Amino acid sequence: MSIIHNKNIGTKQKALAINLDPTIYGSFAEIGAGQDVAANFFKAGAAAGTIAKTMSAYDMVFSDAIYGVQQVRRYVSENRLMSMLNHEYSLIMERLAESRGNTSTFFAFSATFSALNYHKTNEGHGWMGLRFQMEPNGKYHDVVLHVKLLDNDNNLQQQAVGVLGVNLIYACFYYHEYPTVFLQSLMDDLNTDRIQIDMIRFEGPGFDKVDNRLMSLHLVKLGFSDAAVFGPDGKNLQPSEVLYKKHIVVVRGRFRPLINVHLDMINTGVEQFMGEPDVDSNNLVVVTELTLQSLKERDADINAEIDEKDFLDRVDILCSLGQTVLISNFHEYYKLVAYLSKITKLKMGVVLGYPNLEYIFSEEHYKDLPGGILESFATLFSRKVKLFIYPTLRDGEIWNTQKFSLPPHLTDLYQYLLANNKIEDIEHYNKNNLQIETDKVLQFIKQGTPGWEKYVPVEVAAVIKARSLFGYSADTLNKTEANI
Repeated sequence: MSIIHNKNIGTKQKALAINLDPTIYGSFAEIGAGQDVAANFFKAGAAAGTIAKTMSAYDMVFSDAIYGVQQVRRYVSENRLMSMLNHEYSLIMERLAESRGNTSTFFAFSATFSALNYHKTNEGHGWMGLRFQMEPNGKYHDVVLHVKLLDNDNNLQQQAVGVLGVNLIYACFYYHEYPTVFLQSLMDDLNTDRIQIDMIRFEGPGFDKVDNRLMSLHLVKLGFSDAAVFGPDGKNLQPSEVLYKKHIVVVRGRFRPLINVHLDMINTGVEQFMGEPDVDSNNLVVVTELTLQSLKERDADINAEIDEKDFLDRVDILCSLGQTVLISNFHEYYKLVAYLSKITKLKMGVVLGYPNLEYIFSEEHYKDLPGGILESFATLFSRKVKLFIYPTLRDGEIWNTQKFSLPPHLTDLYQYLLANNKIEDIEHYNKNNLQIETDKVLQFIKQGTPGWEKYVPVEVAAVIKARSLFGYSADTLNKTEANI
């Protein structure tokens, strides 16, 4: 059975539907941005059927007394949100489970936000989540998300939080079996000019078939966020929580699959970046980036679908090597740097292959910018960023920054960037890795060509075989060997 996303159900209708459902009952705890979620349920009518309690603890002393003192005193954080959910849900169960546990699916909604201040000197954002039962006396489930508030008015931001909160609660109770519809419904009566959702996480036995990494991918595909991040354990992460005030090294690739040259690129690029005099190697995060375009077949149409199995194959490989993965919609490098520069002011490194250096200097990619290539470079190179170029092998020759040829009108610009330490060759690379291309290795794996393992790291070969990734099949390999 499938369900269709009904965009015509308004915020008030959703709140009223929940209020009229005799099984749904719980509490609201909201810090910052008013109490707009609970307010929607009061305004819809019949709120007594849903609301056991609403509260807010704006004062820090009161908040700490109720939810505990945090080691890092950040009140708009995932840790504070989880403390709220733990406390409020425990109270619901303690006080109401005996009297109405057999007939109610309990919930606790919590949110902590920093809306736009009076002087408009901050960026509105926050966390919200719902802990809820799918059936009476059932185990609880969590859906947690992080939101950026984009309205340039405090009241509008509060209103957006209120709508999103209703959408979240409605989706949890009525769309929890349909993750894609669940995500789409979060933007009902909203749009991406008002909010961005850059992290969402589903937990609990009823979500055992939901892959949170796919949810990250869907956030970017749906345009709800420009980027999403998850860690080596597959847990979705809020980008600012991971990257704030960090040196960042980004390595972009297709990683289909990750082969020896990729690992060498990562290791040598990171090592060279850490050698920079203004880099604290103890405060560094390495991120492997997959763009939406790189997840499609080469030269695929912009509207082409992404193979989710293929995406997860690549992610499994990256995570097995302990990589933090960034999924983005930043086809151009300057957009990636602009995004990361909003999170950290520290120096960043971008590790890329020589063909991508050629791409960056191709003026055709900047036709839509009024200032053309100079406008993009003002964003890319005005920040504390440095490009580290991994060489490539063409027709028996190694190509690097010294062999890079440009039209005469761009030569001086390129020399300026070299002279000012903005672009640098990766030096201590393994020349043997340049002999093989990723697509060729992928072909070897699919065809079961003996010896393909030597082109990939040992850990990668083990994961590919154990999980039959990228079309690998032991049967295919046995048949190939039998024909030799």
